[in-house]
Amino acid sequence: EALRLAVEEAGAPFDLARGPLFRARLLRLDREDHVLILTLHHIVSDGWSLGVLLRELQTFYEGFVAGRPPRLPDLPIQYADYAAWELGRLQGERMQAEIAYWKRQLGGAPGHLDLPFDRPRPAAATFRGAFRPFRLPGDLSASIRGLALREGTTVFTVLLAAFQTLLFRHSGQDDLCVGTPVAGRKHLETEELIGCFINTLVLRGDLSGDPTFRDLVRRAREVVLEAQTHQDLPFERLVDLLSLPRDPARQPLFQVALVMQNLPIPEPRLPGLSVESLEIDTGTAKFDLTMQVEDTGGDLAGSLEYSTDLFDAATIDRLLGHFRTLLEGAAADPDRRIARLALLQPDERRELLAVSGGASPETAGALCLHEIFERQALLAPAATALTFEDQALSYGELNARAERVARILRRRGVGPESMVGVCLDRSPEMIVAILGILKAGGAYVPLDPAYPRDRLRFILEDTKARVVLTRARLVDALPKPAAGPRAEAICLDVDGGEPDGEGTAAIDSGVRLDHAAYVIYTSGSTGRPKGVVVTHRNVARLFEATRQWFDFGPADVWTLFHSSAFDFSVWEMWGALLHGGKLVIVPFLVSRSPEAFLDLLRRERVTVLNQTPSAFLPLMRAERSAAPDRDLALRLVIFGGEALEPATLSPWFERHGDERPALFNMYGITETTVHVTCRPLRADDADRTASPIGRPIPDLRLYVLDRNM
Repeated sequence: EALRLAVEEAGAPFDLARGPLFRARLLRLDREDHVLILTLHHIVSDGWSLGVLLRELQTFYEGFVAGRPPRLPDLPIQYADYAAWELGRLQGERMQAEIAYWKRQLGGAPGHLDLPFDRPRPAAATFRGAFRPFRLPGDLSASIRGLALREGTTVFTVLLAAFQTLLFRHSGQDDLCVGTPVAGRKHLETEELIGCFINTLVLRGDLSGDPTFRDLVRRAREVVLEAQTHQDLPFERLVDLLSLPRDPARQPLFQVALVMQNLPIPEPRLPGLSVESLEIDTGTAKFDLTMQVEDTGGDLAGSLEYSTDLFDAATIDRLLGHFRTLLEGAAADPDRRIARLALLQPDERRELLAVSGGASPETAGALCLHEIFERQALLAPAATALTFEDQALSYGELNARAERVARILRRRGVGPESMVGVCLDRSPEMIVAILGILKAGGAYVPLDPAYPRDRLRFILEDTKARVVLTRARLVDALPKPAAGPRAEAICLDVDGGEPDGEGTAAIDSGVRLDHAAYVIYTSGSTGRPKGVVVTHRNVARLFEATRQWFDFGPADVWTLFHSSAFDFSVWEMWGALLHGGKLVIVPFLVSRSPEAFLDLLRRERVTVLNQTPSAFLPLMRAERSAAPDRDLALRLVIFGGEALEPATLSPWFERHGDERPALFNMYGITETTVHVTCRPLRADDADRTASPIGRPIPDLRLYVLDRNM
């Protein structure tokens, strides 16, 4: 009952106009036991103030018991003096420098962080919340302190880097903001004042390029030091200066916070009394998530406060488990890249293995393509899967939409080895269609709407596709067969956009690794076009074999530049979606303008670019004539489809050198889907007149040593 009354007291509002802004209530449980409830509005107090208040309470109580007046030291200033000083300092030149720093630091920062919520965000924040306590083991706490010492930084900075990594892994965002309070008592005269001195700093994290954890700690250290140097600008003033659009559903600038308590609030020692503090759950949360950590020299412990509008307690427990697993991996191997740090707890790993049919999470080749994608959607449902112009779909949304398409196709009898046409431009609907077909068990047959009608007719007749996924405006582009029934056209913009009422559980289509995933037709330049059937196993093994060279991961951003009827598109689509990365679908007009494409690469922070040499050379010329490439995030350029003359890349090497980004060449040999992965190209390749890289191979003979190769 006492705890219930304490929660009730904490929830009672204050009248800021009339006061009081400090309430005390004494509950008598019995003759010996009492509970004192002290409630202060934040506008007149902060965490430091509570320590001052309890020390003064002890002084007054001791004087009351002893029958003498309490003796407190004189205060050199009052809070009103501090408030007047702060108001004056907001007008000075130094404050203009503070404003300039924060405008530069937060310019272009993301407005929100989308984590995998259990429920949609309400239209207006209710601030209903709860918290879950946690404690890190002594050996892990010691390892974290040791890493901080070796890096010349604080435990807070290491925990910030780990917290940023946790948020990145669950949201897919590599640019994110975390709030943190600072005491704001930089002057000795303020130490014994009760009042609100704290300020809130916005720590913007740059996790681009999949850095090692050690590198991320160093990035975080610089951000923390700069923020503390420029901590005098009040947060509410910063929000006003940035002219941010206000959203009643979210806090501005950041929705998650990290709070470090290294000065614990002392419990007063009152004569004749045994005193202990009681922790209560007020049922509130200021932000989506607030992680509070106490470092008193022993085990690191704290709590995770969360919005109950967005999260279930089980989700928060899972997040805390991920945080601990991540910290253990980072402390043990800080030179491991953040996208490769283990996240799952043992029971989650067992559950995931069960979902994956017993396959190791590191072994993609044991699963079909859509199953690997489903695993990524399970791990990070809120991470961005694809973007197209002003549209974006998360992994969870893309998975749900594809599931609906799969159910539509299953009702049409689509199953393993069924051929299903896809007559769509590059768009989110095209990716939804392809995933839906694979989930239903079928194989997709790309039908580029720009192709001649005779070619489309031949492909439809040759594959005997009974169903074609398209959109209403493209139905007329589908030719009638010379004989036999016409394939049924399902328009995704009409039939596939709404829930079908059958739930979202994954379909067991019976498809296996050696079933067909897609059929792509050759050009027919040497005769009749030939359909090349490629299985799930073929594609999965391709990425399994190249993972050690390219180190793909969820931090990568890919472009879908090529037509789905060109096999390079397979590499682009699944390179992103099988590794938890983001796929940027390139609009047709942008793909025809090197300048517009270069702008898109910079804007979307693309890290993996896949190009034919003939398409890359105009892009290279556009990039060379533009401003310096400081905004390019490319780490890999992978060539394919045509022979590559290294000498043509000399301007690129002159501008970028050998290492940024690495260039790879994958031969596309005539009309056979054979790829040879070469070593990274170097600048000296451009000077070699007899380089084997990119040269035609005369009299090639292909020996099939293993049917699974």
